[in-house]
Amino acid sequence: MFTAESLYSVNLRMKAVPLTLAILKETAPCERRVAAIPETIKKYVALGCVVNVQQDAGTEASYIDNMYKDAGAVLCASAGDAVKDADIVLCVQAPDNATISTMKKGALLIGILAPYKNADLIESFAGKGINALAMELVPRITRAQAMDVLSSQSNLAGYKAVLDAAEHFTRGFPMMMTAAGTIPPAKIFIMGAGVAGLQAIATARRLGAIVSATDVRMAAREQVQSLGANFVMVEDEETKAAETAGGYAREMSDAYKAKQAALIEETIAKQDIVITTALIPGRPAPRLVTAKMVESMKPGSVIVDLAVEQGGNCELAEAGKVVKKNGVSIIGHMNVPSRIATDASALYARNLLNLINLIVDKETKTLNINWDDDIIKGIALTRDGALIHPQFGGAKAAA
Repeated sequence: MFTAESLYSVNLRMKAVPLTLAILKETAPCERRVAAIPETIKKYVALGCVVNVQQDAGTEASYIDNMYKDAGAVLCASAGDAVKDADIVLCVQAPDNATISTMKKGALLIGILAPYKNADLIESFAGKGINALAMELVPRITRAQAMDVLSSQSNLAGYKAVLDAAEHFTRGFPMMMTAAGTIPPAKIFIMGAGVAGLQAIATARRLGAIVSATDVRMAAREQVQSLGANFVMVEDEETKAAETAGGYAREMSDAYKAKQAALIEETIAKQDIVITTALIPGRPAPRLVTAKMVESMKPGSVIVDLAVEQGGNCELAEAGKVVKKNGVSIIGHMNVPSRIATDASALYARNLLNLINLIVDKETKTLNINWDDDIIKGIALTRDGALIHPQFGGAKAAA
């Protein structure tokens, strides 16, 4: 026979315990973004979650603590306090080891975890029983577009690259006709017509420049021309297979690279500004601009290398520095999306929210991950103490 007290205890056990989310203050160098904004905090709270936000997590992105508190978050003095009871931890870049060691077994970590260069860190997630999802691995399929952090962040990087070029360029972008004479428009060359490159084209065109662009993918021609830019490309049989199933550029042969380099060398000598955006996932950035090409450019010209963190598209670019070679300014800023942190955080936070809506049951307000979902299979690195992503040595890779 149940007493009133025992019935109360049973009811408590049957009542769902709310999910706890933790939002961390980033510790990586040059990182100013944050994984949640007040807008998404409100939606997590409406979903029935308790949201812990580490103090000053969003300060560098212009989201102050009071904004999070007003949105319904609980402010925590340290990363450890924020994550110790958290079921889900949201971050931009992977947290430090001290924070990871504080997370409870079975917790879900979601962020841009850089598995290609953080192999030891990924293994530590498995060792600590942390289930890790890497947002940069979101597959490029229609239903995953709203979670595609590479696109959202690259879009802003392309925009910011043009503004960075303008800062160091000693002339204007548009043609100007004055009583004192006519100023010709700047000539800008975009190398790589992915998300970043296309946004760079659009931004440069808005500022009045004459823009041309190149890419190894034939499909890029129409996109480039639709934005009002000229398309420069070596066309042969190899270019027909230059795009992967995921929409990324494929590594080209040495013979193709030689032909493309000759065309680029001729083109670059006529440009005022060159913006390079070419990246291949998990590989060093392809070398597109040689020292000889830089020497051919006019004094006062500018090169912006958006691939500098993966070795750089420009031979003379230096990570984290702006250097001058033969009168040419070569910009190698790190983490360019973070240089426009408020908007970059907003887009990234919405990417995460869309993923959370996929894995949290709105009826029961509990975590309900379908590990066979194509999106989850694409981003899941570790599960229940094991490394499971086949691309990074998971168990399925050996099968």
